[in-house]
Amino acid sequence: MNKILGFTLLVVMLGYGMVLPVMPFYIESLGAGGRELGWLMATYSLMQLICAPLWGMLSDRIGRKPVLTVGVLGYAITLLIFGLSTQFWMLFVARSLSGILSSATMPTAMAYIGENSPEGERSKGMGQLGAAMGVGVIIGPLLGGILSENSLSLPFFAGSAIAFLAFLLVIFILPESQHRKQSSGKNTFIPRDAIKGLFLGPAGLLLLLVFIMSFGLTSFQGITGLYVVDKFAFEPKQVGVIWMVMAVMAIVAQGLMVGPLTKRFGEMTLIRAGLAGGAMGFVGMSLAVNYLTTLFALGFFTLMLSLSGPALNSLMSSYAEGNQGTVMGMNSAVNSMGRVVGPLWAGYLYDINLEYPYFSSAGTLVVGLFVSFLQFRFMPRDQSRLA
Repeated sequence: MNKILGFTLLVVMLGYGMVLPVMPFYIESLGAGGRELGWLMATYSLMQLICAPLWGMLSDRIGRKPVLTVGVLGYAITLLIFGLSTQFWMLFVARSLSGILSSATMPTAMAYIGENSPEGERSKGMGQLGAAMGVGVIIGPLLGGILSENSLSLPFFAGSAIAFLAFLLVIFILPESQHRKQSSGKNTFIPRDAIKGLFLGPAGLLLLLVFIMSFGLTSFQGITGLYVVDKFAFEPKQVGVIWMVMAVMAIVAQGLMVGPLTKRFGEMTLIRAGLAGGAMGFVGMSLAVNYLTTLFALGFFTLMLSLSGPALNSLMSSYAEGNQGTVMGMNSAVNSMGRVVGPLWAGYLYDINLEYPYFSSAGTLVVGLFVSFLQFRFMPRDQSRLA
């Protein structure tokens, strides 16, 4: 089960990664420019922000497998539309649909893991999903660059074919989740009481931590490539190595380290370590003086935040009870909100001073560290062992 879910998310991130090196050239071939590219990239996260909670709620009603199936098939279709597009508005429609439909995969997969994994193995399962996504981030741009040498459309067609393979695996091999909410005449599609309890209870502070981590990470990702070029005059090959090192560290942390460390120290300890380590990594980036010190700061930063992400998802899942899809949908939505706001904020600060985004994000993670201690005060007794 975990392998199929991991492969599904790998496919989603593989397609996402394959698009990145091709998209600037692709939109130029259609007569568009930087402003259009910015809107195209932002639209994807915005659609995920809006739609992920709705998909999560729907999966609570009808089961995880149907929603996951729709998400993967929709992703395959939108990549095909990308490859067939001959005008920019077609790309915009395809990107919007991709955000709407692919947003069904992440919350549903995490809800699947949350309710089918033993409590002690939940962080490990979340980490494996994160590691699979990391593999897609590494392979995607490389594969996209190779395939685009002959045709700019070929990466989209290849991604669509791989996504369709994942669709077949979900349809024929993945069993339905153990949980499916029984409907009644009084039930509504949007569980207002569950959402209200989610935001007003201890899980609400966890959602704040999700936003803080996403904000910090995407602020970092949004300006780091430009930062190392402007400050150190790194060449494209060196920048490529930086992203590869970050992806490898994320895979190692989430695929191999999260499970054992969670059993030994607990989820909340890893979350706090990630926030503290991430803040130190931001400061370390501003203090880096050459290529090696930059790689060290980036590697340390990525390692620490990669350890805390699955632990945070696992702890969030423990509050879900019968609403795993709803909770994980909100989790994905808040994550997407951070991906929208973080790069915009970092870009604005970067134009003032190229060091400001790192100090700002370090401060944000320190605030998150204080929030994590506040969360512990409101944690129910049966959750206290996680701290």
